[in-house]
Amino acid sequence: MIKIKEAVIVEGKYDKIKLSSIIDAPIITTDGFSIFKDKEKQKFIRNLAEKRGILILTDSDSAGLMIRSFLGGSIKKEYIKHAYIPELYGKEKRKAQASAEGLLGVEGVRDSVIIDCLERAGVTAESSQNTGESITKIDLYDDGFFGRENCTEKRKLLLEKVSLPSKLSTNALVQMLNVFLTKDEYKKIVKEIEDTL
Repeated sequence: MIKIKEAVIVEGKYDKIKLSSIIDAPIITTDGFSIFKDKEKQKFIRNLAEKRGILILTDSDSAGLMIRSFLGGSIKKEYIKHAYIPELYGKEKRKAQASAEGLLGVEGVRDSVIIDCLERAGVTAESSQNTGESITKIDLYDDGFFGRENCTEKRKLLLEKVSLPSKLSTNALVQMLNVFLTKDEYKKIVKEIEDTL
């Protein structure tokens, strides 16, 4: 597993599943062209880029290039790295037929091709040193952000304070909190939320 500093932006959930077996990094989906209208996700990706840097890894077809171009135009260049998969013809195993352009997407290429793309993009390997205590799912439960009374209201306040999208799963929330906050910063926000309720 390759641990990298940058968050990786891909088109869809199957790309995310594929990359999850290769890299250890936050992986965010654009959900295809819906990124063009989803202002909340656009803001989230910009914040993530400023905090951690992003690596854009979209398909090599025209749709993937449009998404890449859109993100590249809305985020400062110094925060973006690009990884390009080669134009390989074929079809993904889960699909009945090849895409309109006949090219394999991120989900369909071999792991070695993706690793080569990452190396050529110059992604930054993260230090294996533990820089502090992590925020865990148990912390979120103990602090009342799920499975407790008023958890929906508390979670909404947390998401607003950290500028995270409202549709994050609990696991994704834990991952993103650890990208944006230290444990101490998280505890400070928890106290602020408790004081407002």
